[in-house]
Amino acid sequence: MSWQLALLNRHLRWFEKPALARLPVERLRRSFEIKSKIYFHAPRGSANRRERLADVPVQWAQARDAGGGPVILYLHGGAYVFGSSDTHRAMLAKLSALTGLRACLPDYRLAPDHAFPAQIEDALACYRALRAEHEVIIGGDSAGGALALALLHEILAQEIAPPKGVFALSPLADMTFSGASITENAARDVVLSPGRIEEMRAMFLAGQAPEDPRASPLRGDYAGAPPVWMAVGDTEILRDDALRMQGVLEAQGVSSVLHVERDHPHVWPLFHNVLPEAKATLRDLAGWISSL
Repeated sequence: MSWQLALLNRHLRWFEKPALARLPVERLRRSFEIKSKIYFHAPRGSANRRERLADVPVQWAQARDAGGGPVILYLHGGAYVFGSSDTHRAMLAKLSALTGLRACLPDYRLAPDHAFPAQIEDALACYRALRAEHEVIIGGDSAGGALALALLHEILAQEIAPPKGVFALSPLADMTFSGASITENAARDVVLSPGRIEEMRAMFLAGQAPEDPRASPLRGDYAGAPPVWMAVGDTEILRDDALRMQGVLEAQGVSSVLHVERDHPHVWPLFHNVLPEAKATLRDLAGWISSL
């Protein structure tokens, strides 16, 4: 473990975990937007551009000289209630620099203003529009990682032209929260605590079934799916979501890779500016993307 990771873990445990556990949604949204501008910075020369795609607002993030080849469709995390293309565009610009590919980040509708299945509807609309002109690689983190996997399930179910691959960072794959790590890692996770999962689930689902594979991709059908890449920290409360998701994919014959990293916090690649481990993970992911 680098000294930067040790220091970051302390900071997250002392400041960010308590904030996530107590702040109301509107304050979480404002806080994450502000902190992302402080902590997360794109490589010099990166460019951002906003437009509407299939009537969904999106933001393109790309490094200097990126372009051509497939497009990365990236679905941001934030428990379906906060986060945006702004909070994640720096990480995608870094991935763009490593792969030479452009990234499209939808600002999909958020709960509680827009409950499930608004999020998967927006993601699918963007995918259809991009796939009509490009090869596409789908990615996401946390709830966005779940959305990426749920989108894969929906693409296969509707027999739409598939993506080249899908990647997910610390995915929330099971909205029933039945994984043992939810309780086993409650104290060890330096970012997330299980205390608000019922509240967040209620805002997202608004009474709809958590077993729906569009909400819980762990219950999806992935026969014939393209390759999948995932990463999770061993102390995360979502560790078992990724482990069980890997098991489902393997059982259905999907080529899937899962990296379980020791003492890495939730969605650590966001901290690529300061964290050697984040840089290493993004390099590994970029190598996987380039191999597709």
